[in-house]
Amino acid sequence: MLRAGLIRRSAAGLYVWLPMGLRTLKKVEQIVREEMNRAGAFELCMPTIQPAELWIESGRWRKYGPELLRIKDRHDREFVYGPTHEEVITDIARRELRSYKQLPVNFYQIQSKFRDEIRPRFGVMRAREFLMKDAYSFHTDAASLAEGYRLMFDAYTRIFTRMGLKFRAVQADGGSIGGDTSQEFHVLADSGEDAIAISDADDYAANLETATSAASAAPRHGPVEPLTKVATPNVRTIAEVCALLGVEAARCVKTLLVDGSAGDVVALVIRGDHELNAVKSQKLDGIASPLRMASTERIRASTAAEPGSLGPLGFKGTIYVDRAAAHLADFVCGANDKDTHYRGVNWGRDLPEPRVVDIRIVQAGDPSPTGRGTIKIARGIEVGHIFQLGQLYSAAMNASVLDEEGKALTMHMGCYGIGVTRIVAAAIEQNHDANGIIWPQALAPFQVVLVPLNYQKSAQVQEIADALYRDFNAVGIDVLLDDRDARPGVKFADSELLGIPHRIVIGERSLKAGKLEYRHRRETESSEISAADPVGYIRDRLNS
Repeated sequence: MLRAGLIRRSAAGLYVWLPMGLRTLKKVEQIVREEMNRAGAFELCMPTIQPAELWIESGRWRKYGPELLRIKDRHDREFVYGPTHEEVITDIARRELRSYKQLPVNFYQIQSKFRDEIRPRFGVMRAREFLMKDAYSFHTDAASLAEGYRLMFDAYTRIFTRMGLKFRAVQADGGSIGGDTSQEFHVLADSGEDAIAISDADDYAANLETATSAASAAPRHGPVEPLTKVATPNVRTIAEVCALLGVEAARCVKTLLVDGSAGDVVALVIRGDHELNAVKSQKLDGIASPLRMASTERIRASTAAEPGSLGPLGFKGTIYVDRAAAHLADFVCGANDKDTHYRGVNWGRDLPEPRVVDIRIVQAGDPSPTGRGTIKIARGIEVGHIFQLGQLYSAAMNASVLDEEGKALTMHMGCYGIGVTRIVAAAIEQNHDANGIIWPQALAPFQVVLVPLNYQKSAQVQEIADALYRDFNAVGIDVLLDDRDARPGVKFADSELLGIPHRIVIGERSLKAGKLEYRHRRETESSEISAADPVGYIRDRLNS
């Protein structure tokens, strides 16, 4: 994007959109706007600077974290630079909506947001200031909310389809926005920041934070080995345990101690070859959120053991066991005694039957939770997220209307976001080659580039090029005329870097034969087309 002159960096996570980049950004905006209007939403514009009292009222003033940029005006009143607008729109709704007859209703805006990222990266993909479409719907009940959510899902599907992007909707966690039901829309790209779990046999897809796999249908086999305490000097990791005892990681368990919400520590037990899922784990009762690993001092105080020798056998506090670990028999675990482990450990015989939960990160090859196929891990770039918020904000902020009987009815809410600036970068990540960008047709800053050869020296070339430029504009086809005094190779390289889909080269030699040279950005060879009606030829290509 920098090489192509789409953007320029102003500061960390802050970018200027130059004319060529802004053209694509506006095309993204227009598609989003058209489909939101088609879905029946009303556009408005809310302030970027929001009063702190609304965030205090919703409870997010303290919960949101350091990404929330807090500022004061000259009167020492506190404000925030909005990272999102749930509070503001809820305040508008409670003042403007009076009756159930006004529902359902959906409001949206396309506007700048600011999140004070600790480490802005990937250019505009994770910038601090960005352009976002955020929409908010209000409903009388959960059934109406579910219907509004479905309408937004369909609208998002049309938006990304029209943009020519390969995408996938996946189950997701609500994060700092909240709500019980949410889905993310990911543009699929090998360079994607997010990992997503996809079934190879059906349409199951989920962000790795929320993905689950099917529990084993086979019963756990009974104990065979005796419980044995073994010395494991200087062994701290699963790999070292396996090497010393000659067992596979899948026959070991890891016991991780985390901070509890009541000031205690809680044990989380997973299989040795699995990784803990922090998002799932911090939702369990009695665990502090966000998830925090217990300090070495707290571990010693609660177990009298050292990290590396921890295990569920003999632990006095709350224990949660992942279902894969709960299915093990004759497994290896720490003995809560320095440089010591147990082998031949069994649930039900050596320690109580576990409290079974799903707290691990799924892996490629796991069975799909739908019971059909196995999980594959793909990479994606999140470009949209939709939520069923329920009464999370409306209850906290007392946003209600009068029902049929004249009684106060707390509204149900939905929230629907699209990262407009992020879409531009995601489209490039999905569509490029060694020479530059390959824009999907709907997002290209220009649909056609005219490359005249010797434009400054040949009156014939200049006359034809100028006429074609006028003709394309006359029929509404976005056209760029490269009239620079530069070598042909420079012009060709720049047109490929910019990624404009259709290129027409105008040269004296081809004009003598009544021809023009044409190449699509995705093609490797040029072809000749008639100079009689290049506009009609391109129009046919655009409509095909």
